[in-house]
This record gives sequence, structure tokens and C-alpha cells, in this order.
Amino acid sequence: MEHDARRINSRHDQIAPGEIAIGVIIGRTSEFFDFFVYAIASVLVFPKLVFPNTDPLTATLYSFAIFALAFVSRPFGSLIFMWVDREYGRGLKLTIAIFLLGGSTAAVAFLPGHAEIGAWAGILLALFRIGQGVALGGAWDGLASLLALNAPEGKRGWYAMIPQLGAPIGLIIASALFAFFITSLSAADFLEWGWRYPFFVAFAINVVALFARLRIVSTPDYANLFESRELQPSPVIETIRHQGRNIAIGAFAPLASFALFHMVTVFPLSWVFLFTKEDPTRFLLIEIVGAVVGIFATIASGMIADRVGRRSLLAVSAVAIAIFSGFAPQLLDGGAVGEVVFMVTGFALLGISFGQSSGVVSSNFGSVYRYTGAALTSDLAWLVGAGFAPLVALYLSYHFGLLAAGAYLLSGALATLAALGINQELARKIS
Repeated sequence: MEHDARRINSRHDQIAPGEIAIGVIIGRTSEFFDFFVYAIASVLVFPKLVFPNTDPLTATLYSFAIFALAFVSRPFGSLIFMWVDREYGRGLKLTIAIFLLGGSTAAVAFLPGHAEIGAWAGILLALFRIGQGVALGGAWDGLASLLALNAPEGKRGWYAMIPQLGAPIGLIIASALFAFFITSLSAADFLEWGWRYPFFVAFAINVVALFARLRIVSTPDYANLFESRELQPSPVIETIRHQGRNIAIGAFAPLASFALFHMVTVFPLSWVFLFTKEDPTRFLLIEIVGAVVGIFATIASGMIADRVGRRSLLAVSAVAIAIFSGFAPQLLDGGAVGEVVFMVTGFALLGISFGQSSGVVSSNFGSVYRYTGAALTSDLAWLVGAGFAPLVALYLSYHFGLLAAGAYLLSGALATLAALGINQELARKIS
């Protein structure tokens, strides 16, 4: 595949920012599609399939605990694949990582249930999830940084939001697939085999995304940036030693958007499925509507950021998320209308804030450490801000009420404001 990509690129001397943007969107959409397929199954399938001997709440908490393993293992994947990148090149690294991601995702589709293999079902699910996390660490391609480096002056906010479009697009596809199979099949057929098809689709999308990304990393422009150290992977220990402060601050800066990310995607689906009598298909359709709003809000974030500055936009959106956390629980518990308002408002805020989170990551490092520093920052931000969010939010909500979930979201907003306030250097770089 890399050979074919190089052959195609031999016809062109340069690659335009628009082509980079398309590759970035395809790549991020494939990753987020994998993410959401697994997340939805964590609510609708795995509690019954893997943990049938416990009550639904406990089974879902177990499922969310396994869900978090990908975020824990992702930094280790970055460590392993950074070495592969330095020793054998970006193309081989991406090929191995994407096939590991697709293979781990497809393997979930063949997972036997507890009725067939007992506790081994949970063990295998955990292993496949760890494989996904390691692969995601290796799938870091630096294309978001390349896009930022090629952004025209005055358009950096616009180009920073492009990678983030993959999240709502991936959610739309995943939710639509699950909604289709739930409505088309009986409950027994869906639980037995219907839920497996989205995981097969995920593997196919990963193969397409791999070629799109190889199409870019094999270009002469990309090679020149690599050789000039703009996108060269630096040793991890050296990067942490020289950029540890920036990595830490960069990991906390987007916590408001990362906490909100799961509060409007995974957590509400689990709450509605466990504690209401609603058809999950209806809520999946609401999520699709919310994701469409999220696309437009993400696009708007690019235009707004180029006018007022990314730091200002992140700070204002964090304040808005803090305010939203005060009445979000009442909306989610407010019946059909409240759920729609909760999702639409939440996705609008998510698009505005999440749309610029990659800009924070890529702008916080000098050229020597940009590639590795941005990867480590992204890994830690997802781990701290999102990895355990569904588990913690569901646990707190059940034991202390939905207001506790609002408090959890508020803590993420406060962390973002604190990080932006502490790091004045970051503030200057992303203004």
C-alpha cells in the first residue's frame, strides 16, 4: 500500500493543504468510528453478553471499566510505535498500527459470550480493548501538526478544527448502523449476531483510512518536514525531560471539552438505557441529530477562533460548559424534550470547544519536539479527561444523583480554566 501511495505521489511535486485536510478527516473518522462502535456496544451488548450473571448497572460498570483500558494502554502504544517510527519509518509504523487497530476491532466481532466460555469472555474483551489502545497510540501520524504547519496566516483556527470533524462524523455512522440493526432485528438476533456487523465495517474503514494517510506521509513535502525535524519523532524520555511542563499543561487544557465529549455521547446512552423505558433507537437518533449540530459547531469554532483567538475561545467555552453543568442533569432527566435540548446544547458546546483542542496540542511545542510532544499530550489528555468519564459519571449518578455528573463536568471546566491561566507561554502561542 505504501508503494502504491508513493507511485501515485510521484506524479505530483507538492501536496495541497486541502489534500492533507481530506486525509486527516478520513483518518480521524476511522478512529472515532472504532471508538463509538465499541462505546455503543459497551452499553447495549457487552453487559448482557459478557456479564449476564450480574445486575444491569454492575454489568455496565464492568463494561465501562474495560472501555477505559484503551486509554490506559494508549501511551504505551505511543512508546512502542515511536521506536518503530524512528527505526523503520512512518509508513511501516502506520501500517502495523492501523492493522492492529482494525484487527483488534474485528476480533471483537467474533467474541463468544459468557454462556460459551465463561469468564474468558471478559478476559478476551479486555485484551482486544488493550490492543485497540496500543494501536491508537501507534496511529498518531502527525497530520494535524502538518496541517497546522501548512495553514495560511490568519486561518490557523480553521485548520485546527479540521481533524476534530472526525468525531461527529464517526458518531453519526456508528449510531446509524446500530439503530438500523436494532430496528431491523429481533432483540435475540441483535444480541446474537446483529451487533457484530459494525465491527466488520470498522475494519474496512480502517483499510481505506490507511491508504489515505499513506498517500500523505509518502509525499516529498512530508519527507522534507520529517528530515528538517519538523515532524521527526524525538526520544520519549528526552521529550518529557525538556517538555514535561508543556505536556502536563497541554493535557489539562482541553479537559472541559474532553469531559463533555463523553457526557453527551456514552454516558447519556447508558443512563437512558438503564433507568428509563425508552427505546435505545430513539436516543441513538437523537445522538445523530446532536452530532450534526456538532459538525456545524466545530466548523464555527474555526471561524470564531481566527477572529478572537484560540485561547479566548477555549476559555469562554470552558465557562459555558461550567454553566451548562449546572442544568444539564435536569435536562437529561427531563423526559423526551429535555433529552433533545440536553443533546443539542451539549453538542453545540462540544463542537465549539473540542474543535480547537487539537490546536492547543500542536501549538504548544517547538519544531524539535512537536511530533512526539503532541502525541504524548493527546494520550494523557484522553486518559485524564475521557478514559474513565463514563464509568465515573454513571457510578456517581447512580449513588448521588445526576447532579453529581454535573459536578464531574464542572471539574473538567475548572481544570481547563486553571491550565489556561497558569501557562502564560501557552496563552501567547495560541492567542
